[in-house]
Amino acid sequence: MTNQTSYTANTREIAVSVEPTYLEERSSPENSQYFWAYRVRIENHGPQTVQLLSRHWMISNARGELTEVKGPGVVGEQPILKPGESFEYTSGAPLDTPSGMMGGAYQMETESGERFDIEIPTFSLLLPNPDRPNHGELLN
Repeated sequence: MTNQTSYTANTREIAVSVEPTYLEERSSPENSQYFWAYRVRIENHGPQTVQLLSRHWMISNARGELTEVKGPGVVGEQPILKPGESFEYTSGAPLDTPSGMMGGAYQMETESGERFDIEIPTFSLLLPNPDRPNHGELLN
């Protein structure tokens, strides 16, 4: 594997960290198909129990074309996070260009019914470059 680049955003004492990974074995550059996995960790550092209700992603390819993805929960779940708890999942995103960006928000709800959005940090989807430090081991 590679040394991951991690992106983090904090909203209302809830941290969202994302680590993208290019999946060469699922990609087909000759057909303009590039696939990334991304691991997301949501950590509740606040005093309130919250539940993740929905997601809203904005995905941009290298041409600046935007794809919006909205829906309930993440990977079929709407996790409840008590203070100090975290939730982690892995998902994926295809692109038709060798690079792009993703970011967005999760809608959360407190036990008292207050709803608010937390930021998903915008992160880059870049093909591994063997000349770039920490990425050469992808060739092994």
